[in-house]
Amino acid sequence: MKQTKLDLIKYRIERAKQTIDEAKLAFDNNKFNLAENRIYYAIFYIVYALAVLKDFSISKHITLKGWFNKEFIFRKKLDKELYQIYNKAFGKRQESDYDDFVEFSEDEVKKDFDKMKKFLKTLEEFIIKEIENS
Repeated sequence: MKQTKLDLIKYRIERAKQTIDEAKLAFDNNKFNLAENRIYYAIFYIVYALAVLKDFSISKHITLKGWFNKEFIFRKKLDKELYQIYNKAFGKRQESDYDDFVEFSEDEVKKDFDKMKKFLKTLEEFIIKEIENS
């Protein structure tokens, strides 16, 4: 069966939603560094869905983040708070994966989890409107 661009967008959105569940599971089991990792990846997957929609090809996480900032935040299509959430999640994922002795607190991760859910909701609504208007 041939996959369409819309199929890939839907898949990436669904992958983001599945990753919310993974972050929650990690959080509920006091695996806060893992939860931060999954928080970042939920954001990454939904931004990747937007990139597919806009025919933007990525090779690196930093490239996707820069494109999102330039195309949607600087051009005021989306609120700058979204980039702040994305950027913070990216930094924490980098810390948890590559730095030694990094430990995130339960309160910190809870706040990041809530921000991630807001990010995903906002971006999914934006993607749906973009699809409907195309």
